[in-house]
Amino acid sequence: MSMNAEYTAVLKQEGDWWIGWIEEIPGVNCQERTKEELRASLREVLAEAIEFNRQEARNAAGEQFVEERLAL
Repeated sequence: MSMNAEYTAVLKQEGDWWIGWIEEIPGVNCQERTKEELRASLREVLAEAIEFNRQEARNAAGEQFVEERLAL
């Protein structure tokens, strides 16, 4: 199941490092030497966090559940 969603990345340079986090998903944050590396790392960590949360939700639901898409 593919979902096209947009998230807000906050990017900030601190000395020689770039730090960033995703506003909407707690715990998704990274630190890299360049802004481009930071963007790539944030995308990777965000995808991993979403998949982890998806699996946790399905495991918690048990065997019989219904999935529905919600749009804001």
